[in-house]
Amino acid sequence: MNKVLKVAIGSDHGGFDLKQRLIPHLQSLGHHPTDCGTYSKDAVDYPVIAHAVAAKVADGTCDFGIVVDGAGIGSAMTANKVRGVRAAACYNEALARNSREHNGANVLTLGAGQTNMANAQAIVSVFLSTDCTEARHKRRVQMIMDVESGRLQSARSSGTSTSTQGDNVDLSPQDVERIAGRVKELIAQSSGGSAPSLAVNMDAESLAKMIDHTILRPDASRADVEKLCREAVQHGFFSVCVNSTWVPLARELVKDSNVKVCAVVGFPLGAQPPQIKAMEARKAIREGAKEIDMVINVGALKSGDDKLVLNDIRAVVESCKDGRALSKVILENSLLTDEEKVRACELSMQARADFVKTSTGFSSGGATAEDIALMARTVAPKKLGVKASGGVRTYDDAMKMIAAGATRIGASSSVKILEEARARN
Repeated sequence: MNKVLKVAIGSDHGGFDLKQRLIPHLQSLGHHPTDCGTYSKDAVDYPVIAHAVAAKVADGTCDFGIVVDGAGIGSAMTANKVRGVRAAACYNEALARNSREHNGANVLTLGAGQTNMANAQAIVSVFLSTDCTEARHKRRVQMIMDVESGRLQSARSSGTSTSTQGDNVDLSPQDVERIAGRVKELIAQSSGGSAPSLAVNMDAESLAKMIDHTILRPDASRADVEKLCREAVQHGFFSVCVNSTWVPLARELVKDSNVKVCAVVGFPLGAQPPQIKAMEARKAIREGAKEIDMVINVGALKSGDDKLVLNDIRAVVESCKDGRALSKVILENSLLTDEEKVRACELSMQARADFVKTSTGFSSGGATAEDIALMARTVAPKKLGVKASGGVRTYDDAMKMIAAGATRIGASSSVKILEEARARN
């Protein structure tokens, strides 16, 4: 893991001296430490500090956390109460390496009474430079997360593995009943099919921050991708969206800007096995992608195989969560009935995706305001984002999508759209 990391670090009064000396060590490694306290040797309660560090890791503010107290044990116990945190108390380099390789630990706790400065520096260096990459270890880390979410026990009772790397995931009868009821409710709400009226105006700068500037053509050349990235930086688009082979180039070209790199996975048909999509997502994230747009298995959805669709989405979503990347699920709406669109949104929520997206732009149709409205209503309980993509070519197109509920726009005509925005505002 040779990359710059944001590291939350904190200690109680007993670990204060060691923490103060670890901060410049982190900086010497090229990382960015955030000091969560304490700021003196006055007595404090270690759970307060451990929680502050763990919270920054859980909400994505920081990539990793380090907490120092007298023994490291109490802080680990506290941090592990925070959802999404896997804290490990480590007293040597071997434990630090194991906690990362085997357990995907994201918070390290140290005991100032057990570890001298030289050992602490070595432990920190190993912890931050080691990654969890083996499929069997990632599967077990997922099981830890399933314990936290309550999924593991129900999976055992049904005799089904909860692995996201290609194993089947059963839907309970309650899940099926809930999804069916929600589908009927939302389709009833959408009867009539009228799209929201155009009631949005946005200035170019604000609109740019909602656009994924996109090039996904099979004949796109290096020069095309370079042009895309220059335009994204110039106009301040939220991201560049590229095929995964171009991720390293795009990352390099936008590295000194706020533009993110988005990669498509399973594109454009979505017919690959879940394991392959998860592998493609992990590779793209390692190479610099901060967002992944994955295409669902459309045929499985239309066949009523919701179990496979859920597993398909979850495999990529969990790869994204491990790599701290956002996940977007492409439904390919032009091939789906309204009932199937709602089911796909429901399954995306169950898999804990961050966005649902209308289309690849490679099928028989693109985004419509009616579809955006239906998707926005469906995912509202989980507050997922909605991305309109495919056929959004003008400022009016973009405004219709945003009025209907889109929170992100994917477009290859982004520069033209902004030019129209500037002319109108």
